[in-house]
Amino acid sequence: IGMEMGNQITPSDLEDLNLQQGERIIFKTRNTPTSWEMAPEFDRDFVSISEAAGRVLAEAGVMTVGVDYLSIGGFGKDVVEVHQVMLGAGIWVIEGLWLAEVEPGDYELVCLPLKIKGADGAPCRALLKPR
Repeated sequence: IGMEMGNQITPSDLEDLNLQQGERIIFKTRNTPTSWEMAPEFDRDFVSISEAAGRVLAEAGVMTVGVDYLSIGGFGKDVVEVHQVMLGAGIWVIEGLWLAEVEPGDYELVCLPLKIKGADGAPCRALLKPR
């Protein structure tokens, strides 16, 4: 989903999406052109997901959320809370996606995380195939 917004994805940004149970959503924001791969330093004003938007995604039964920066939670705002809401709802979170050449649309997502014993997260290879 291509999103034009300020510093956080809020419930109002999700209103027209017709979220479905089991859906997988990837947010491409203004983070993509200045992502961590190309930026000379950490961007504290990256677009994140608000706790309230995390609740909307959880209540809709969304299965997976991907973002184009290092965290779904903002720098100094909602970082712990949005992780707790989404992970507590069983939502798989994929952070740090490189989406520069990806247009908004319907894709098949294949995500291949490394298996790291005792870890609660891992680097992955994420692949999108147009449907």
